[in-house]
Amino acid sequence: MPDDRPPFPPFTRETALQKVQAAEDAWNTRDPRRVAMAYTPDSVWRNRDTFVNGREEIVDFLTRKWQRELDYALRKSLWTFQENRIAVRFQYEWRDAEDRWWRSYGNELWEFDERGLMRRREASINDMGIAEADRRLHGPRPAHERGAGIPLQ
Repeated sequence: MPDDRPPFPPFTRETALQKVQAAEDAWNTRDPRRVAMAYTPDSVWRNRDTFVNGREEIVDFLTRKWQRELDYALRKSLWTFQENRIAVRFQYEWRDAEDRWWRSYGNELWEFDERGLMRRREASINDMGIAEADRRLHGPRPAHERGAGIPLQ
């Protein structure tokens, strides 16, 4: 089917890593519609203190997010997986309208349906102001860095 998003659960280490990299790649496009298509039409999210239901709300949420979080660049790292669930940790950097730079740290819990679409996403995120000189992320991950971990700080 056109909405299928392989790899499908149950996940192996290899397929969980593929799913994490695919999510990182999609989010780094900053294309809300493209990202939303990886979720079920009735997907539910908790993102910080915001609750999102369904693809249209995902598109609206991400549109607002990327209007506010400029020059967004993300890295995700597999934490663990089991059957149809994956846990990741992530960091992303962005600047605000006043040209202040931020690094956002977080963890996500994902649950997938049998077609490989994410039906539940729970994200806990903290922001830390950084100097521009302390930036580590300058756009999508280059191919030679795929699979590399991300530092704690």
